[in-house]
Amino acid sequence: MTAATLAPPATATTGGPWAGTGTLLRVALRRERVRLAVWAVALGGLVAYFAAALPAVYPDAAARQTRAAIMREPSGALLAGPGYGLDDYTLGAMVANELLGMLAVAAALMSSFLVVRHTRAEEEAGRLDLVLAGAVGRRAPLTAALATALVANVVVAAALLAALLSADLPVGGSAAVAAGVGAVGLVFAALAAVAAQLATTGRGANGLAGAAVGLAFVVRGVGDARQGGDSALSWASPIGWAQQARAYVDLRWWPLVLCLLLAAALVVVASVLARRRDVGAGLLPERRGRATAGPLLGTPLRLVARLERTAVVAWAVGLAVTAALTGSLVQGVVDSFADDPELAAAFGATGDDVLLGMLSAFVGFFAMAVTVFAVVTVLRMGRAEARGQTAAVLAAAVSRSAWTAAHLTVALAGAAVLLVVSGAALGAGALTVTDDAALVGELALAALGQLPVVALFTALAALVHAVRAPTWAVWLPLVASIVLGLYGGLLDVPAALLDVLPFALLPALPAEGFAPGPVAAVTAAALALGAAAPAAYRRRDLVA
Repeated sequence: MTAATLAPPATATTGGPWAGTGTLLRVALRRERVRLAVWAVALGGLVAYFAAALPAVYPDAAARQTRAAIMREPSGALLAGPGYGLDDYTLGAMVANELLGMLAVAAALMSSFLVVRHTRAEEEAGRLDLVLAGAVGRRAPLTAALATALVANVVVAAALLAALLSADLPVGGSAAVAAGVGAVGLVFAALAAVAAQLATTGRGANGLAGAAVGLAFVVRGVGDARQGGDSALSWASPIGWAQQARAYVDLRWWPLVLCLLLAAALVVVASVLARRRDVGAGLLPERRGRATAGPLLGTPLRLVARLERTAVVAWAVGLAVTAALTGSLVQGVVDSFADDPELAAAFGATGDDVLLGMLSAFVGFFAMAVTVFAVVTVLRMGRAEARGQTAAVLAAAVSRSAWTAAHLTVALAGAAVLLVVSGAALGAGALTVTDDAALVGELALAALGQLPVVALFTALAALVHAVRAPTWAVWLPLVASIVLGLYGGLLDVPAALLDVLPFALLPALPAEGFAPGPVAAVTAAALALGAAAPAAYRRRDLVA
């Protein structure tokens, strides 16, 4: 045997644990170029429109102070933030107070999903084994994923900064808003890296990361609602740290340093955990499965229900907690209306209608969140097909129509449960301050009344999968409907446009009476899309 034969092959060990990081980074950026462009354009465009429309909607200080009075209430703090600068509500303070929290959540979700997509999901699909078989170090994939998240957040922050400066807002405050959003994104990118080491599947890692984002938002909201900006809970959330920079009011940069320090610490933790596990394995123990399938796995419907039950429970807990806290704060807003008729007029309601009007608005807000759950549930069909799982199921005596119907049924059944839970929890929270026990059942039924519009987007998602259209074909109208529904009035969007938004087509129960015509129309549209989905699915090949 010759010396050449005995020489070890060229492997990643010759280049160190980070060998190939640059190559993986370039590949990741190429894969993410479209998603990144969409995130940057969407968030930057939203901010640009928001900043440009505010001077026309609120042309003077008096108009802005009316808005400030609304945001000063606990419900405003819960949804937006601590409300710095409300005593002199400038356009810059309005942008920072009412947009920063939402932008931070968007950056957090973008970053966490990106990191999981390039780490745990790659392992689950088996592609990382092929990558590591070449001249690639063990730490290179995680490092490249985090570097990609860094680039993504820098690009999004640059888009936000350009949008804010285009509205002639001060440079310092604009930079603080953009940097705060980017810093929060980095925190959750690093947290997702930790989740990728703990979970054994991409779905599990996304669940852990998404739950962390939701917890951070709720903790910040509760703290700000109870003690605007000074509560310990407000300081327990990275989202709260971005808002503590007090952009356009009393600018201070040091809270953003906390985000960077936490992100760095989480990166170290993720790196340590990555060295202590095998490729493809997670550190959280897996429950041993049964040797044979139980009765709950005998049909496609039961299989999908089994796969989605954990997600339904997690969403139910999160929505219940948030709804109960929201309901417990509503009476404080109503009391402030009693002392300020002009503030009540700004909401378009007076007297006893104010309470039901606000609760109805919150029912609509939770319906939007439940719609996101239903769409995500149906779009998982695409990931299952790409991994070959769908082919394995359809190889048995299962039709494509049955497979599609199973996902639609589980998504809508889960959505119905979540609507009832959120409505009942909202009523239970309101019960603690109003002593009106009837609100629990009334709001539960009101929330369930939003199921047709949830079904409309769910059926659209099924059709998008069936024709192999890009997923933005469902996300774009959904996100646009949510954003316009939440901020359309603030931005003086024409009423004719707001009235035809899907979430505005149904009556705002319980403040408004039941209207069978709109409910029947939306339901018919949902049924038509739902019927078209399996028909289109039967006419195409599965993803190879």
